[in-house]
Amino acid sequence: MELEATPDDEVFSSNDEMEELWPLGEVDPKRARFPCCIVWTPLPVVSWLAPYIGHVGIAREDGTVMDFAGSNLVSVDDLAYGSAARCLQLDRKKCCFPANLASHVCARSHEHSEAGTAMSWDDALRSGARRFEHKCYNLFTCNSHSFVADCLNRLAYGGSVGWNVLNLAALVWLRGRWLDRTAAARSFLPFAAVSCVGVLMAGWSFLLGMAAFSLLLLGWFVLGVYCLKGLVG
Repeated sequence: MELEATPDDEVFSSNDEMEELWPLGEVDPKRARFPCCIVWTPLPVVSWLAPYIGHVGIAREDGTVMDFAGSNLVSVDDLAYGSAARCLQLDRKKCCFPANLASHVCARSHEHSEAGTAMSWDDALRSGARRFEHKCYNLFTCNSHSFVADCLNRLAYGGSVGWNVLNLAALVWLRGRWLDRTAAARSFLPFAAVSCVGVLMAGWSFLLGMAAFSLLLLGWFVLGVYCLKGLVG
C-alpha cells in the first residue's frame, strides 16, 4: 500500500536544511560583500553632529547590499554615502519563511501575514524594495532604516514584526562590529573635529547645543514611532 504524502513532506521543512543547501559566503569588506548583513555608514553633516546616526542597508544572500537611497530609489550594490563602516550578520534560522498560514514559526503569524511574508531571505528584500520604490525619502519620516526594518518584519526576524527605526538602530549599534579602525575613525573624527572647533569658537555651550540637538532628534523618533504610529515609516 502506498503512503500518501503529507504537507510536511512537500514543504521545505526547516531553516537548518536551507542553511545546508545554501550556505552563506564570508563577509568580504574589500569586495563589499556582506551576506545577510545589515551595514551602516555615517551620513555627511548629520553624523558630524550626532555620530550614532547613519545610513543603513541590508544585503542579499550573495552579499550584495540594497539600500533605500532616495525617493523611489532602492540601490543595489551601490551603498549611498560611501563604503560600509559597521556590519551585523543576521541568522537566517531566526527568520520565518511560511509556505502557508499554518506553517508559521513566529509568535504572531497573523501580523506577519499582514506585514508581508516571504519564501526566502532574498524574496523578502525584493518585496521590500518593490514597496519602497514608490516611497519618497525623508530623513525624519521615511529613511533607510525604514526600508531595512520593513524587510526584517517581512522576515519576522527573531519572531518579531515590530521592527522600526529605533530598535533597528539599537540592534546595529549594540551588536554590530566595526569593519576596521579606518571605518571607526571616519565615523568619529568629523564629530571630534566639529566639537573641538565649536568649543573653541562658542565655548562649552556648543556641546550643550549638540546634546540638545541629539535629544530633540531622539525625541522626534520616539514620538513618531511609539506615540503617533504611522508618522515614521
